[in-house]
Amino acid sequence: MKTYDLTKTAIKTFIPAEQEIALSTEDLHVFYGLHEQIKGVSLQFPRYKISAVIGSSGSGKSTYLRSLNRMNDEIQTARVTGKIMYRGLDINQNNIDVFEMRKHIGMVFQRPNPFAKSIYDNIVFAPQRHGIKNKQVLDELVETTLQQAGLWNEVKDTLHKSALALSGGQQQRLCIARAIALKPDILLLDEPASALDPISTSVVEDTLAQLKAQYTIIIVTHNMQQAARVSDYTAFFHQGVALEYAETNQIFTQPAIQATDDYVSGHFG
Repeated sequence: MKTYDLTKTAIKTFIPAEQEIALSTEDLHVFYGLHEQIKGVSLQFPRYKISAVIGSSGSGKSTYLRSLNRMNDEIQTARVTGKIMYRGLDINQNNIDVFEMRKHIGMVFQRPNPFAKSIYDNIVFAPQRHGIKNKQVLDELVETTLQQAGLWNEVKDTLHKSALALSGGQQQRLCIARAIALKPDILLLDEPASALDPISTSVVEDTLAQLKAQYTIIIVTHNMQQAARVSDYTAFFHQGVALEYAETNQIFTQPAIQATDDYVSGHFG
């Protein structure tokens, strides 16, 4: 197995100066007990773009993504150090209201996880708990979010039927609609199409392409073809280190370091 010098990275400021930064990390480390899973990652994610995070299994990409809205707080042995900057605020501080923060930084997980409720109730669940009670407002929210997720025309006549009756691809788009019902600024997606068939995957990718006009999207994917298709920027992770981060076309055609070249060309390891 090849080994790489993890001190040699190609992390530079590839993002144009006029591009607004939606979220960034500065020297981010994640520990599970004594094990250091993420080793000082500093990245900037541009607003209204799709950024992909790629890397082999165990590279730390999902751990890093979960850190961006404090999901690692749920793990008892986890400890996260460094800064996670959002709108001028370090959201990795202890005094941050994590539940309030997650209204702004939403997340969709690897496997579709709709609630055992109707399609309608899946969408309105969180807004109702944040104080929205007006039925007309909720009705409009359901239609708008389902349209944004590319699902409205398929389910508009069955809104009060169980979400569990939907296909896997429809369920995942429902989860995307549910995530954007609180109108977050940033949407995190952890392998959102890994459990889907190719046709459903294509529909989800088309949905993401439409959503980036209104949301900043960060997606973890093991599928390099998917990263190449949907993302504007790509970060390559290896052994907890972000070795290279650049525009996606550059990552896949002219990577700056050997490790990235080996990975995207299939000669890694």
